[in-house]
Amino acid sequence: MENKKFRIYWILSVIGVLAASYYPLYMGVRVIVDMIKDGTVQKENYPKYIIPYTPVAFAVILGVLLLPLFIKLFKRFAVLAASVLSVCTFFGVELLFERNVVVSALEETGLIETGIKLEAWQMYMCAIDQRDGYLLKPVMEHKEYSAVEILMGEYNPAFKLHFYLISVVLIIAILNSIYGFAQMIKTGDKSRAKALILQSGCAAVFLGLCILACFTAFWRDGSLTVSPLSASLMAAFFILLGLTVGVFVGSLMLKSKKAVLYTVPAASALIVTLVMYIGEMILLHGNLYRFGEGFFFDGLPGIVLAPVDILVILLSGVFTWFFMLLAVRDKNNPLKTGGNNE
Repeated sequence: MENKKFRIYWILSVIGVLAASYYPLYMGVRVIVDMIKDGTVQKENYPKYIIPYTPVAFAVILGVLLLPLFIKLFKRFAVLAASVLSVCTFFGVELLFERNVVVSALEETGLIETGIKLEAWQMYMCAIDQRDGYLLKPVMEHKEYSAVEILMGEYNPAFKLHFYLISVVLIIAILNSIYGFAQMIKTGDKSRAKALILQSGCAAVFLGLCILACFTAFWRDGSLTVSPLSASLMAAFFILLGLTVGVFVGSLMLKSKKAVLYTVPAASALIVTLVMYIGEMILLHGNLYRFGEGFFFDGLPGIVLAPVDILVILLSGVFTWFFMLLAVRDKNNPLKTGGNNE
């Protein structure tokens, strides 16, 4: 009976992942067809954010397809093995797209007609206000950079740090949820149920925000100082990124002592959120989006972060701490009284 439930769960997981990946896969096929047919992809035909989401879709699908095999071979280390394979698959497909797909644009964009490799085009998409073709450059410098200047003279591959971070977090969080519930069905051990539910919820909401960001850029208007709506969405995005990582780390540490169980996941959330800020700072040439005006929103002397940014980073850790409290809040769990669940 358990094997039947397991097979049904696996089949439904594969169907669900394929359905959710329809658009990223469709984008990838469109780009591949254009490359085969024309040797380039015209700007107007380029689907937004084919990288990193098409490679993420490939990676997750592969991990879910191999779920029965990995659980059989690696047992409790199945999610680790699947994550390693899927992350490697992601980087393989990602680099393949980045280095081989060429995007060509019309003259009015300021880009050369011969086309630009996809990795550089993605930076253009991230850093340039599409309405006027200017780079979001520090207001204090009073200088605007054209698309040619950023792509030909100021391209920095380090900008991809936040793309890669988001992608790896999505892959690991999704696989951890799917594999975790599969192992629960297989073994009947429900000790991780609450943590997996929290992990799945965080991953789903974070993925939703990623999709929203793809199509709206959180309604940024081309200025470094964003609207209250945009600021709220960006802050939620940063917090959820850290929270998703923190809960993932915590879900693997449920047999640890309280001090470790709460502190390490919270610290992981803080670090990942800070790294995400660093990625944004690289993209914006040493600056950050500002959520408002005044002391609370201005960068502190000597550092780029504003008090509100520090608060966002701290909140990712605080929420992770709280979620781990929820994950072990069970009268039958020895952790509640401070013991080890060995």
